[in-house]
Amino acid sequence: MALSEVLEQLPAGVAVLDPSLEITWCNDRLRVLSQSDELPVGRGFYDLLGSPEILGPDLCPFHTAIGRGQPARSTLKLDEKRFYDVHVTPLLDGETDSDGGEVRSLVALVRDVSSQVQQQEKLHAIHQAGLELGDLMPQEILEMTVEDRIELLKAKISHFTRDLLEYENLEIRLTERETLELLPLLAIGMRDDAANRKLFARPDGNGVTGFVAATGKSYLCEDTESDPLYLAGAPDARSSLTVPLMLHDEILGTFNVESPKPGAFSEDDLQFLELFSRELSVALNTLELLVAEKATTVSESTERILREVAGPVDVILNDAAWVLERYIGHEPDVCERLNQILEHTREIKQLVHEVGESIAPRRSHLPPPGRQQRPRLRDKRVLFVDGDDTIRRAAHELLERFGCDVETAHNGESACLMLRQFHYDTVVADIRLADMTGYECFCQLREINDSVPVILMTGFGYDPSHSIVQARQAGSLKAVLYKPFRLDQLLSELEAAVGEPA
Repeated sequence: MALSEVLEQLPAGVAVLDPSLEITWCNDRLRVLSQSDELPVGRGFYDLLGSPEILGPDLCPFHTAIGRGQPARSTLKLDEKRFYDVHVTPLLDGETDSDGGEVRSLVALVRDVSSQVQQQEKLHAIHQAGLELGDLMPQEILEMTVEDRIELLKAKISHFTRDLLEYENLEIRLTERETLELLPLLAIGMRDDAANRKLFARPDGNGVTGFVAATGKSYLCEDTESDPLYLAGAPDARSSLTVPLMLHDEILGTFNVESPKPGAFSEDDLQFLELFSRELSVALNTLELLVAEKATTVSESTERILREVAGPVDVILNDAAWVLERYIGHEPDVCERLNQILEHTREIKQLVHEVGESIAPRRSHLPPPGRQQRPRLRDKRVLFVDGDDTIRRAAHELLERFGCDVETAHNGESACLMLRQFHYDTVVADIRLADMTGYECFCQLREINDSVPVILMTGFGYDPSHSIVQARQAGSLKAVLYKPFRLDQLLSELEAAVGEPA
């Protein structure tokens, strides 16, 4: 079989160009990708693709290949939904690259990566939507009633579900804790009898929604006419996708979308809806829609103060530790003052706790809310290292309710400075930091204090630098956590870490 025949069978477009980027030969796949009626021989490469936007990483891949005599690649954006990956290889006059010959022609390999790029863009958009869903606490809405906030959240859910996920028919139900009844929160495009149907979080007799709410498993219904669990929802619906609303390890309810087309939902749709549902669960919790008991006014005020103080306190500690590191051995008086600043700063949160408890009504028959449920964590110092401000805030909110003293750092350098200055019972560090890999951070922390237990964490198991594998091979990694956290797993790993030597 001739080489040209082989190239015609490739799923990618292949073109040979002269140094002026005019196409001298191409396979038929390139014609299809360029949406041309005939083989585009003799046309300029960029002209053929409609002068696309060059996204990088190389912003001039052809010129790079010509100038350096080395392969180059870039991603081209043709329109809002078409993205092509281009690999350019120069062909030199010399027999080898070292001969220094001039580039006589170029070979371009063109692949359609639209689906991959759109998926990444959608994942990013879902994350941004989650941030906006949870952004319900600015000053102008502090006086809103719970009902007003729910209506605001419902409006945002409707907007993102339709415009971002492109689903028209949806239903959200929340689980009533005592009865397990699935109470409707939002229904769009559903039949009235379906929206008002009484359902419970039970695997049998309650349709797909009841099954998902009872098991915590997502359910993809390819054809409603043959699915044994499906109960009629949207008019003329032929397929549906239902995912649980999860907050840590608790099933809060269900999120259901439906389509008039059979098999309308893919595994990508499942991933997108599960991610969006996690963000929605956090927003629902922020609104306190599912809190069984409200804390006292004093307790709420104390927690709010601590939540707002935690970030600035961590920044002061990080900065003061950085300055102290550079003055040690040079300015004893300055070092002494800095140490006093650090000590007094660390006392701020404890003083807030003490003042709150001192003015709260005496309830000797009950322990402080959440503070005695995990006694092994009480008064344990935890350093949480993550570049995401949301994760650092969550660490404060989740762990301090169980009596932990949490401090955070935004990168590896700050974490190392903090560990040099202070004692910690354990360190929890993300593997994706701005200034070093998770393994590099792990090694530096162990060099500073080889007895402190170190837990590494990552989002959905993503570990491009193989930090977790390397740390495990080193033999002293305490545990691995996966974001988003299951609260019981996070607490159990921390209990194990602080309960015994590293």
